Amino acid sequence: MQDARNFYINGAWVAPIEGKPLEVLNPSTEEAFATISLGGKADTDAAVAAAKAALPGWSTTPKAERVAALERLLEAYVERAEEMAQAISQEMGAPIALARAAQVGAGAGHLKVAIKTLKDFEFEHEMDPKTPGSRILLEPIGVCALITPWNWPMNQVVLKVAPALAAGCTVVLKPSEVAPLSSYLFAEMIDAAGLPPGVFNLVNGDGPGVGTQLSEHPDVDMVSFTGSTRAGKLITKAAADTIKRVTLELGGKGANIVFADADEKAVARGVRHCFNNSGQSCNAPTRMLVERSVYEQAVATAQDVAEKTEVSAADIDGRQIGPVVSKAQWEKIQGLIQKGVDEGARLVAGGPGLPEGLNRGYFARPTVFADVDQDMTIWREEIFGPVLAITPFDTEEQAVELANDTAYGLTNYVQTQDVEKARRAARVLRSGMVEINGQSRGAGAPFGGYRQSGNGREGGVWGLEDFLEVKSVSGWE
Repeated sequence: MQDARNFYINGAWVAPIEGKPLEVLNPSTEEAFATISLGGKADTDAAVAAAKAALPGWSTTPKAERVAALERLLEAYVERAEEMAQAISQEMGAPIALARAAQVGAGAGHLKVAIKTLKDFEFEHEMDPKTPGSRILLEPIGVCALITPWNWPMNQVVLKVAPALAAGCTVVLKPSEVAPLSSYLFAEMIDAAGLPPGVFNLVNGDGPGVGTQLSEHPDVDMVSFTGSTRAGKLITKAAADTIKRVTLELGGKGANIVFADADEKAVARGVRHCFNNSGQSCNAPTRMLVERSVYEQAVATAQDVAEKTEVSAADIDGRQIGPVVSKAQWEKIQGLIQKGVDEGARLVAGGPGLPEGLNRGYFARPTVFADVDQDMTIWREEIFGPVLAITPFDTEEQAVELANDTAYGLTNYVQTQDVEKARRAARVLRSGMVEINGQSRGAGAPFGGYRQSGNGREGGVWGLEDFLEVKSVSGWE
């Protein structure tokens, strides 16, 4: 049993002041394999005080020194990549191959982008040649509370920590208490990289406790949160009294528009993307909208892909999907699958219950529903499991209308060989991101959404700018 009860505050591992022990479960086995502490207000206050004390020094550190610190952090991250993969696989159930490649790889990729962005970024510049003496200064916003989820641990931790540090901010990280060990390891990497005390601090806790305390704290200047829309609303309300900046990356209900002229792999690619990470991705294409002339063929393909998708323990090295993260998540998914059945959607693959041959672990069956209409719960609610809803459309305009019929607006997908049609759709889809024909967005592309998918952007120059204040100065010359 791993003992991870200490917090990282002011450059040292310290015992909790008000810590309550919490066991971390392996979702493949339902067995505890580590113990952490849930901090209290005194722990939160200590971490914020350390970050506040470190801010004057770090915020005025020359850019070259911050670049060097991030480069040392990247070296430490790469050196311990296998440990990180094992931690993520155990704590949240990512199959070990996925953990090594995508989960760990995302963190390394975001660190590289942050380093390049910082090297190229100018924190001071002339406002306009026509107004001599007018200067724009971009300065760190201050102490930042970073609250991260369990589904892509290092993707979200690094997307926040790296640009915050690059901007000259100091931070307090509260990772998900469901999957905290990867962040514990990341704190060890921070320590190995030799960042000044107080620049990075880690306190474990839950949302109602440490999460709320950070959101309300008068000495926290910004909260960056990734998680559910429900929690994002609570954080925004908690932060309102101190008028601090709040950036949110929340839920999604992405539509994948498959036109009749889509490439032959489009449907299978979309189903696999939906099921990736056991469906636990906010940008998953969970609603497949298919042109009616190829609709039944698409349903048959989706059924075939689902039935051939293997489900097994995360420590098996293969291309399977693993468990979902927890019993609570499994029960939520089961309830929504049953809702789909009860409300009349056509179940073509999967369904409620455990996959065949598995009698423990939080495993969900890869599930496909067809004939899903706009009044059904599975059309509206984010399921966050391996569940795909398929709906037919007749015209391009109807496809866009269906895609936009959601409270969310994170990522939408378009499959067609007609370039102009793809571009037309991309322009009118109400989402922060659109992917065409399976082509991934480039490194450093902004990640974030419209409406109840949140506000702000992460990644590249946009992610760095979220942690900066804009100061306008006259009489500079």
